[in-house]
Amino acid sequence: MSIPAALPERPRLPLRRRLVPLLVVAVARVLARARPHRLRRVMELARRSATPATIDQALAARQAVVAVSMRCAGEACLQRSIAAALLCRSKGLWPTWCTGVRTSPFAAHAWIEAEGEPIGEPYPRGHYRPIITVPACPVANS
Repeated sequence: MSIPAALPERPRLPLRRRLVPLLVVAVARVLARARPHRLRRVMELARRSATPATIDQALAARQAVVAVSMRCAGEACLQRSIAAALLCRSKGLWPTWCTGVRTSPFAAHAWIEAEGEPIGEPYPRGHYRPIITVPACPVANS
């Protein structure tokens, strides 16, 4: 017997604002299949010369990704986090991209953070122990 489940209501984007989120969702789907060391390297390259994203900017990117992809609105946390980070990057910003685990019961998860807070997550900070994090590059003082 199956259990009925419903996704939370997704925001709607105007047609003119859907193209870039759709592109980053497609790229994220490919990257989500990469090995962890390769994915980390790609994310580290992507963050170059980006400024740290604020909570509002990171949340807007996450909501845009969820709005255009039913997969990202559901259980595809890795693809969602990659896509949200890349969407931020398309605007010259970078959130902290994280993957981690909890042990009891075991579960893996991926998410983005800004200003030290998980973005759009139902879990409090520290619920998952970060294994891989890719923060924004430190700003060099001139």
